[in-house]
Amino acid sequence: MIKRIFYTLFFIGITILHLQARTVIPFNANWSFKKGPFSTSALDYNQIFDGKWQLVTLPHTWNATDMQTAEIKPGGLGKNERFYTGDAYYRKTFVPGSDWKGKRIFIRFEGVNTNTEVYLNNKPLSSKAGKNDITYDNSQRNGNYSFVGRHQGGYSAFVFELTNMLQLGVENELLVKVNNEASPQVIPVNHTLFPMYGGIYRPVELIVTDDIHVAVNDFASQGVYITQQNVSKKTADIALKIKIDNKSGKIQPIELLTTIFEKDGTIKAKQQTAYTLPPQGRQVLSQQIVIKSPHLWQGLDDPYLYKVVTQIKKDGQVIDEVTTPLGIRKFELRTGQGFFLNDIKYPLYGVCRHQDRWGKGSALSNADHDEDLSIIKEMGATSIRLAHYQQSSYFYSKCDSIGLVIWAEIPFVNRVTTFEDNNAQQQLKELIRQNFNHPSIYIWGMHNEVYSPSAYTIELTTKLNDLAKSEDPDRYTVSVSGYNVIDHPVNNNADVQGINHYFGWYNGELENKSDKDNDVATWAQRISKEFKDYKIIFSEYGAEAVPEDQAEEVGNFGNQWSNPSFFPEEYATKFHEVHWGVISKSPIFLGSYVWNTFDFATPITALNVNPRNYKGLVSFDRKLKKDGFYWYKANWSKEPVLYVTQRRMINRGNEITPVTIYSNRGEPTLTVNGTVIKGVRKGQTDVHYIFDNVKLTKGANTIEAKIIQKDGKILTDSIHWNYDPSYKQNASGPTKSKTEHVGL
Repeated sequence: MIKRIFYTLFFIGITILHLQARTVIPFNANWSFKKGPFSTSALDYNQIFDGKWQLVTLPHTWNATDMQTAEIKPGGLGKNERFYTGDAYYRKTFVPGSDWKGKRIFIRFEGVNTNTEVYLNNKPLSSKAGKNDITYDNSQRNGNYSFVGRHQGGYSAFVFELTNMLQLGVENELLVKVNNEASPQVIPVNHTLFPMYGGIYRPVELIVTDDIHVAVNDFASQGVYITQQNVSKKTADIALKIKIDNKSGKIQPIELLTTIFEKDGTIKAKQQTAYTLPPQGRQVLSQQIVIKSPHLWQGLDDPYLYKVVTQIKKDGQVIDEVTTPLGIRKFELRTGQGFFLNDIKYPLYGVCRHQDRWGKGSALSNADHDEDLSIIKEMGATSIRLAHYQQSSYFYSKCDSIGLVIWAEIPFVNRVTTFEDNNAQQQLKELIRQNFNHPSIYIWGMHNEVYSPSAYTIELTTKLNDLAKSEDPDRYTVSVSGYNVIDHPVNNNADVQGINHYFGWYNGELENKSDKDNDVATWAQRISKEFKDYKIIFSEYGAEAVPEDQAEEVGNFGNQWSNPSFFPEEYATKFHEVHWGVISKSPIFLGSYVWNTFDFATPITALNVNPRNYKGLVSFDRKLKKDGFYWYKANWSKEPVLYVTQRRMINRGNEITPVTIYSNRGEPTLTVNGTVIKGVRKGQTDVHYIFDNVKLTKGANTIEAKIIQKDGKILTDSIHWNYDPSYKQNASGPTKSKTEHVGL
């Protein structure tokens, strides 16, 4: 205990030596954790403190294992049968220095799943620290915990002020109660579409400010809101709204200085304005700055960011400072034409992303986020739908700097209870205010596949749209339907309608008589005529692909999801070939989003032995990129792609077989066992090459593709198949390929 306090004092002491305008202190180390179940939800100290506590470092979740590996048990899905949901506690002691006198102290949680209560104790129990756990001295129990605040919702940040509750110079203790049980009042209202991993799974920080400062607790936003109008290469009008608190109790003359810096640190523009703050009430101050010859933010091609530094000065000294990004751009969705960025057509090659990953749940590091973004960028995607909830501030910031165009949304998904009205509006306000200044975000998502009761849902979705437009009139709003009905009354209350549809998976047929005659194309042609004036985005489409499940031949399976024992990768590949073939030729779709970039956990609706959705183009652990990944990379990426498909279907029973190759550098040469194969045809798009009636030799076969590029460089890709008639699939069909892969 003494050692732990020493490190805390040392860390905070060093920070205070440099305390200037505002200090932000990471608050993630040396937390103690204890999971229930407890016999009561009340703050029962006997239950809480009895026994050992585990030492943890944030981010942390208690569901990283059970939500990803628990198999379905006979007898239903009762509480606690497969994974733990319920109460858990986190606690941390720290010593705020005496130098904080006269300052305001806040604690900011970036994400806690799902419902949170925070308490503070100025006289914490003494404890004894072991190697991996802590035992508390219950004989000193005093129960002196004061309630700090409560937050509902697992994906947005929240802030509580501790100023008047802390005792400076002595040990204080925070106690955080977390519960991730589904609730009808808090969205999402169940664990069905994705799991709510319990825990403090994003970083925590202390924020220390002067008593005059840019607002910290304005729904945990930056307190600075930047808008832009009349954007062109010649000029841009930049407006700032700054929320300022004055808790000094006196009238205070201040100067507000905003400086816009180029990437190299030189000053692009600045404005300084004098104000007199009244002694009470939050003030909203405004500044207007004209930027001449702005360097525009042009997505992946040129994601140029300015840095905006807003300072409050008093008596010539800076007493607070906030830094925000500025990407100067304008975007427009033009019906029947597409997405335009700074008046340049910019395709929305989109993927959806769930934040969880194998072995970690949602308790991710920045390196995890970076890896996801690297994979998405490699694929050639230009846009991400961050489904179905607010994601980490780091991820949004990286999208700004990379140039990815973002769809951000709240977790109003799957089911309506009629009790979620207030919380849905709260979470939408948090989403918008906390992410207002990210130039990458072009649209706010109101809801996903929510319907009955219709009258209530129409009213709530209308409220959400009105709220989004009040908070941010310059961005689009979108609602998403799970039907192929464009004029569904629940989904016509936003600027844009997203359509989730899975032809040949949940309903419809993937193909009928030919590649040109399928349900996807028929539907696209119909809505192009009947709803030509609507703004429509194909917001989800995808198919399960289990790399262990392989098939030489795939039929035209309708409702393929109904056969969960066999989800062959080849069928999913065909699904994506057909769908993108239609989407790429259908201007009615202003953008499209593949469901999903990565496999993810589905602990309630597990179709497989593993509680997992396998619609990802990349495996849950990010180690395996499926054929579908390379299909989109070939169609979207500017980098050279040459890829032979079906590389995991090694043991083959058909002597005569097609070979499919993706190439974005022209027609490839195919050799099988050194013999050049003639007769190639185009498939769904210009990168899709199919060699029909390729004859294999019994035993080992080497299939190699080659292209000589214009610069003389040679691209090659090769795979190996084993042919034997005994491998041919029997009437019962499916066989498992011997695919070695961690985490599957």
